[in-house]
Amino acid sequence: MLQTPFFLRKTLSALGASLLALLAQPALSQSLPADTRIPAAVDAALQRAKIPRDAVSLLVMNVDGRSPPNLAWRTHQAMNPASVMKLVTTYAALDQLGPAYVWRTPVYLGGPVVDGALRGNLYIQGQGDPKLVLERLWLMLRRLQGMGIKVIVGDIVLDRSAFQLPAHDAAVFDNEPWRPYNASPDALLINYKAVALNIAPDTGAGVARIQYDPPMFGMENQQTVALAAPTSDCGDWRSKMQLDMNNPQRIAFNGSYPASCGDKSWSIAPAQPERFAAKAIEGMWRELGGKLTGAVRDGSVPQGLQPAFQLESPALSEVVRDINKYSNNIMAQHVLLTLGMQRTGVASFDSARQSLAQWWAARWGNAEQPVVDNGAGLSRNASITASGLGQMLQNAWVSPVMPEFVSSMPIVGVDGTLRRSKSRFAGAAHLKTGSLRDSAALAGYVDGASGQRYVLVAMANHANAAAARTAWISSMAKRERLARLPPYSSVR
Repeated sequence: MLQTPFFLRKTLSALGASLLALLAQPALSQSLPADTRIPAAVDAALQRAKIPRDAVSLLVMNVDGRSPPNLAWRTHQAMNPASVMKLVTTYAALDQLGPAYVWRTPVYLGGPVVDGALRGNLYIQGQGDPKLVLERLWLMLRRLQGMGIKVIVGDIVLDRSAFQLPAHDAAVFDNEPWRPYNASPDALLINYKAVALNIAPDTGAGVARIQYDPPMFGMENQQTVALAAPTSDCGDWRSKMQLDMNNPQRIAFNGSYPASCGDKSWSIAPAQPERFAAKAIEGMWRELGGKLTGAVRDGSVPQGLQPAFQLESPALSEVVRDINKYSNNIMAQHVLLTLGMQRTGVASFDSARQSLAQWWAARWGNAEQPVVDNGAGLSRNASITASGLGQMLQNAWVSPVMPEFVSSMPIVGVDGTLRRSKSRFAGAAHLKTGSLRDSAALAGYVDGASGQRYVLVAMANHANAAAARTAWISSMAKRERLARLPPYSSVR
């Protein structure tokens, strides 16, 4: 998940709040001509923030589409929506695959089990499960032990051939390859290719102790880090620890940890991500007391071999909720790739983009087709128009998967990426946030004071986008005096 910087979170909240304030008026004006002007208060806010009007795209319209937009500014201009693109990917998946869709990871025994030993290889075939997290890996390996397997007299073979993807350099996007949001998709994705560090200060020993999950075989990670001076405040504790990733077989630190932080968690993507699954599986197998005479390696399941069992993922509805509530990038990419695999039998980004484009064209024609790129919004090339996105959101509202789709979005001031929002409109909107360098976006559904529900889309692409936060907040504050949104009522 891409961690949204604080200043961008404020920008997003302010951008949305300004438009939410429009909807707080009991009778939203219908007199605003589309694509001719924006509200005076919003226009003034943009000027104070030194953001030109042509850097912003805004759309507010009734969810039923029976009346002209209440606000439409540059709605046909393609913009980078950042993580708001996840709405396109997840709705396409819910619509095509259904909320109950699951991924299955088959496990094969390459020989008989005799006296607690599997006399042959163990095969694990990845099929793109986006949520094969530690708990579910543990269940898989415990099931093997429940079948009487304590020793594998052979190799553990990982079949990752279901995804056909080019080589990935995790440093290309922002030169921060240890960030989990830069991890690449994998047919056998274990724990999002991230190691969870649980950090606990031990003041008596003068150190902070670090626990790593999953246990990565072959890695000798630093177990403690010195505590900072007693007067040190928590602040940016990650920077203070000074992460050292120079050794691909070790996670280390050159700094110190402030005891005032208490217990903290930190997810890190270690070096050699192509070996993550192998290290995690072997590490957990051995931690559970299992033995292995061979190695963990990539390979293929022999033809004709039948699975001993299949590990089933949570339903797509749960996966979509994780994606949109917490803006999980790698899960979104897996969902997009699954669309390609279901339609063409090949899980590649080309087949996935083709599949989504065909779905879009079948419903709305080729006009205003989004450029989805990787489907997660973690891209400088992705784009969509406010008009196209708004049209999709209107369609989703009347679709059979509306409950799953809408409930997957963060609720302002309640949960997900918007849980820290201090807006007075808390609970009155389901909105997906998006933020990249020079890009900020917000889209979803809002309950208006009139009792009407609205589609809202706001996107800003400009180097100074972050400067808009105070201006939007100021604009919101002025309009809040006019009216208040009603208490939130859940979508049924």
